[in-house]
Amino acid sequence: MSDSDVEAVTESASGADAAGPLADREWRLIREESRPGPLNMALDEVAAETAADGGPRTVRVYRWEPSCLSMGYTQDPETVDWDHCADAGIDVTRRQTGGGGIYHDHAGDISYSITAPASELPGDLLDAYHLLCEPILSAFHALGVDADYADKERPVIYHPACYLRALHPAHDVCADGGAGRKLSGNAQYRREASVIQHGSVTFESKPREHLAVFRDHGVSKEEFAARVGGITDYADVPREDAVTAFETALATWADAEEGDWTDAELARSEEIADEKYRSDEWVRERPGSR
Repeated sequence: MSDSDVEAVTESASGADAAGPLADREWRLIREESRPGPLNMALDEVAAETAADGGPRTVRVYRWEPSCLSMGYTQDPETVDWDHCADAGIDVTRRQTGGGGIYHDHAGDISYSITAPASELPGDLLDAYHLLCEPILSAFHALGVDADYADKERPVIYHPACYLRALHPAHDVCADGGAGRKLSGNAQYRREASVIQHGSVTFESKPREHLAVFRDHGVSKEEFAARVGGITDYADVPREDAVTAFETALATWADAEEGDWTDAELARSEEIADEKYRSDEWVRERPGSR
């Protein structure tokens, strides 16, 4: 499993509702904001730069406006239905992390990220990944959703889509104690001095909309619905309460104080978005062909 290709979800329930082992550091919580996909990806990088430069570590929750397809780092652009995305007003960008593409619906998706100096995290990728997933599982449990690692391996349905890839007990978490449908896709990547982990939680599964961003997928809505579930399938809560649960779990785990981006960070994020996440060269060409 590589640094750029871990797709997964949550950790065990131990330590739920408690501060994590990194809570003695300086952390800030940035509550949910709505931004275009390229800026959301750029802000993850900015948070990593800030942490590496001695500033606060960041836990954040964010929303995609407009809805966005985030392609995996090595994903073939030929798997995207570009005409549909343009007609439907859906952004397309490419993540730094590997795995398949994720459709982030404006209403149906809740996303988060955690950034910290690399020196403060376990050197083993999976250990670090599990550590940073602790608050995500805590949030599911706070909502009454019995989420855990997949109880067994399950075969791939459609490889270009994150949620339809093969499931593995080491790093995929599903509903019903791991026996049910996949709830979230998460990934981690490391820069020289910092680590970024980000993830997408399905609040409401929307099979038709999710499948429509992929070209020639050959997957029925019923097949998608059998593999992917959302919080609304397991808990009767409005979206704002679900967002609050994730914000609270992240803030509790990190013992974070509510904060915001500085003007310099916002300006830097625009630079990164222009150089990378809004660029056709970054989005529409596979690594190695650029």
